[in-house]
Amino acid sequence: MSHITSIKQNQKPAIIGAAYMFAACVAYAGVNVATQWAGTRTGIPSVIIAFWQYVIAFFFTIPLLHREGLSALRTSHFMYHLIRVIMAAAGVQVWIYALTHIPIWQVIALSMTSPFFVIIFARVFLGEVVTVTRFMTTFVGFLGAVIIIAPWSDSYNIYSLLPVLAAALWAVYSVMTKFLTRFERPASISVYMLVLLTPINALLWVGSGVGMSEVMSPMSEIVTILFLIGLLTAIAQYCQITAYSVTDAVFLQPFDDLKLPVNVILAWIVFAATPSFNFWPGALLIVGASLYLMRQDAGHLKANE
Repeated sequence: MSHITSIKQNQKPAIIGAAYMFAACVAYAGVNVATQWAGTRTGIPSVIIAFWQYVIAFFFTIPLLHREGLSALRTSHFMYHLIRVIMAAAGVQVWIYALTHIPIWQVIALSMTSPFFVIIFARVFLGEVVTVTRFMTTFVGFLGAVIIIAPWSDSYNIYSLLPVLAAALWAVYSVMTKFLTRFERPASISVYMLVLLTPINALLWVGSGVGMSEVMSPMSEIVTILFLIGLLTAIAQYCQITAYSVTDAVFLQPFDDLKLPVNVILAWIVFAATPSFNFWPGALLIVGASLYLMRQDAGHLKANE
């Protein structure tokens, strides 16, 4: 009886973690749909969306900065933090611009090539070993991306490359985050992300020369959609962080991959947008390669424990 109770207790964090990760997927899908609506239906430029998205999300995450205090800002590697956040900000700008020009299902599927870029950059910048398995899964993942982009088709346009560029930028961000964990506390890494992202996005907005006066939609509609994007971003980040705090990242990865079908379904409901035929085999290759890589790495970690 005690053995059964122990199993149930061990299962509880996994169930809670899976539930939070699924909630994060739904919230992120809401962010993507609302962002595409803001860009295509309301006409808000991507630089404005990105700025207000993270300003509003920042206000909802101020308790983190308050709890950690100024000690979290102590660092001797400020330039690394700055470059890392610039990569993240550039990825966000490219991502939002992509969402205003190509269908959500294509953006989400192509963004899932990020783990494969991480493998490449980790080998180049961190000297990590790239096994034959990792090389082959990377090749398969990129092959899936090529199938989705379909450069040979009449529907191809240059905007289809934007999600891949965003994935590459976020991969640099991820590798730099891993590099900083050698020197910095997790709290410092998180806080610098929050503190630096807003002014960087502000500079990108000012540099673009775009003003709020150029948006022709009613101000009430603009405020509502931007607030919704920021709120959903904060909810998604909270749910994702909570999920990782209660159970293993390896266990959660398949649930994170649910963002693809969730985004497709929500985009179909809101925009009546259905993926093209070449989306399905391409997405299958990307998700399959990602899951296989995750399982192989999980087995490697267990073997070294």
